[in-house]
Amino acid sequence: MNEMQYRMRLIIKLRELFPGCIILKNDPSFMQGVPDLIILFMNTWAMLEVKISPKAHRQPNQEHYIGILDTMSFASFICPQNEEEVLYDLQFAFGLIRSPRIS
Repeated sequence: MNEMQYRMRLIIKLRELFPGCIILKNDPSFMQGVPDLIILFMNTWAMLEVKISPKAHRQPNQEHYIGILDTMSFASFICPQNEEEVLYDLQFAFGLIRSPRIS
């Protein structure tokens, strides 16, 4: 599976987890380093940078934007290896789960 295939599978899963959400794909040529996806759900939002593995190449500024955006609402790198944890944290951020994940 490549990153594009994983992104499409993830979008399907996000739509199932967050009914009625709006998912937008950001244009990397407009603002380099901004995460791939924005998820608009009820009265909040989140951004996800999709990677195929934890060791996949990160573009300049990606960690910078993830850090800033995570302080505003929720932002994270996501890959198949951390998907379960990130989606749990996202459900908590969106108020669908009442207790944070215990690390």
